[in-house]
Amino acid sequence: MRLSVIGTGYVGLVTAACFADMGHEVVGADRDAERIRLLEAGRSPIYEPGLDDLIARGTRAGRLRFATETADAVRDSDIVFITVGTPSRAAGDADVTDVATVADAIASALPDYRLIVEKSTVPVRTGERIREQIQLLTQGAVPFDVACNPEFTREGSAIHDFMHPDRIVLGVSNERSERLLRELYAPFDCPVLVTDLATAELIKHASNAFLATKISFINAVAAICERVGADVRQVADGMGYDRRIGRAFLDAGVGYGGSCFPKDVAAFIQIAREAGYEFRLLEEVARVNEGQREALIRQLREALWVLGGRTITVLGLSFKPNTDDVRESPAITIIERLRREGAVVRACDPVAEANARRVLPDVAYCPDPYEAARGSDALVLLTEWEEFRALDLARLRGLMRRPVLVDGRNALDPRAARAAGFRYAGVGR
Repeated sequence: MRLSVIGTGYVGLVTAACFADMGHEVVGADRDAERIRLLEAGRSPIYEPGLDDLIARGTRAGRLRFATETADAVRDSDIVFITVGTPSRAAGDADVTDVATVADAIASALPDYRLIVEKSTVPVRTGERIREQIQLLTQGAVPFDVACNPEFTREGSAIHDFMHPDRIVLGVSNERSERLLRELYAPFDCPVLVTDLATAELIKHASNAFLATKISFINAVAAICERVGADVRQVADGMGYDRRIGRAFLDAGVGYGGSCFPKDVAAFIQIAREAGYEFRLLEEVARVNEGQREALIRQLREALWVLGGRTITVLGLSFKPNTDDVRESPAITIIERLRREGAVVRACDPVAEANARRVLPDVAYCPDPYEAARGSDALVLLTEWEEFRALDLARLRGLMRRPVLVDGRNALDPRAARAAGFRYAGVGR
């Protein structure tokens, strides 16, 4: 099939590259000319394992190309995917300005029938708004349909998640839309749920909000564990054996971050409020998540007495391993707080340094974790990269001024850390 993907961020690039690898003809469009130049050279502007190879393979085969004009992409496709960003406004609701801009551009470029599919995470009823605006602009001169096909990929494992989904959700309004999307997704061996537009939009928000709830729940349990001397890792294991609960997303730590959970939780709270419902459960989920950052600062202050003038090494800047995304990363928030209190911060991350420099230009960045730890008063692990799990703790201890280790992801063995001479503090352990 001929596909276009409008927006080449994390969702759009993975969508375009994977569909091209499956044999479809795909055009990826983005108004960022520099990004398009990079993609045309076969390189990804973001870090996602395997994505560079997928883009290079698609462009070499002639199945994947890129453009700066939405009109070009719309003309050369049967199905148009909208994958632009929907960042949070100050009130928590999603800013759909880019979605509306793309809808206008699509309307002006429609040559004949197209299926327009929203894949961005959007507030409920956005699909109807897209339909209304295109109808107003075209005055019914060109037939089109609007569908919703939410994505459920995780940064760091997005290609695997796309190619091996748990489920595919198709929000459609007629049989023609359903038939086209079923044909597109025919090779996938997973459940396909067909709904109306509004239900598909809510499935995405509800899924992310529930996963965020599990994280905040186990972090609340971790706070109790610290007070009574229990181990939250074993509590989570005991819960996880229950098939109704499952072990995934029950790892205590400094909380969730990234481009999805914080934004989607805030947006879902606002969606509920606009519908006349106060979603207090989700409000508490967000409050607990924010509190995890402050809890780590308290651990550092307890160990160091004061933070002003202390040198603190932070290992990990991305919000999770296997990505360079620092959006809403707990590490960024914690570093900002440490610097406000007068601490000297040294940081190390395998791939996220360049993105972190844009928001934290005054931090001392080190390519090597041992160099970053030299002369430090405390070591804080905030992203559970495999490289950090395998560190020589005795060597680290020998380089530091004070033997303080705060494990914000419970990624290290507390007994090994203490045996190496560290004063170790985890989350709920």
